[in-house]
Amino acid sequence: MNPLRFAQHEVLARTPAVPAQPTPLLFIHGAYTAAWCWEEHFLPFFAEAGYAAYALSLSGHGGSPGRKHLDSFSIADYVRDVEAVVAELQVPPVLVGHSMGGFVVQKYLEEHQAPGAVLMCAVPPQGLMSAAMGMMFSKPGMMQDLNSLLSGGKASLETLREALFAQPVSLDDLKRFYKGSQSESHRAIWDMSLFSMPRTGRVKRTPLLVQGAEFDHLIAASLVEMTARSYGVDAHIFPGMGHGLMLERDWKKPAQQILDWLKEIEA
Repeated sequence: MNPLRFAQHEVLARTPAVPAQPTPLLFIHGAYTAAWCWEEHFLPFFAEAGYAAYALSLSGHGGSPGRKHLDSFSIADYVRDVEAVVAELQVPPVLVGHSMGGFVVQKYLEEHQAPGAVLMCAVPPQGLMSAAMGMMFSKPGMMQDLNSLLSGGKASLETLREALFAQPVSLDDLKRFYKGSQSESHRAIWDMSLFSMPRTGRVKRTPLLVQGAEFDHLIAASLVEMTARSYGVDAHIFPGMGHGLMLERDWKKPAQQILDWLKEIEA
């Protein structure tokens, strides 16, 4: 796929062969990754369902500019990335944010209206501290490897498997995903930990779908349920799945739920 350029950012796009649904979808990735994680399954799935589907690589990620000064980017910078891409679309999109991307979506919705938003294994509005504490005690090796990746080092293939997957994944696929992984902005991590919590009252104005995974070691199902309670909606926890919902063997289950929910809010 040849990526598009929206305000200099890498944007992967799939458009439907049949006339599109009126509302496009914009997917925002989590930490340590880029837009490619949506291209594996979700972009073609939603394009086939009639939606124009776009996935943004945030500043310093994937093919977007800024990799050399990644640590300078804040969550506010990532929100501005979303604003820039939304401004290029003719119709305001439904936003789908995974992990850190879900946190960015919440911050975007403080100041902007959207037709709807999906928070998928999202960092909760209370921030990353409880997730980090839980991982420190339950998965100290994973915590150490992620800290190494944060600082520009490398994590092991096994850490990637454990972090993203509860279901079987082939070694070839795992190696491809590993190749696409990268370090993350320290500043953005601190913003999600202490300095930039979402104002939930503003976010509530938007129809929300909150999804999580039973065996998510990064954003535990209990934290997803806390996010849902914060916004007065139900949490949908997928049994037997891990943090990488869009890459898991059963990826079609959360994708289909999003598709069904889109039909509900469009009715």
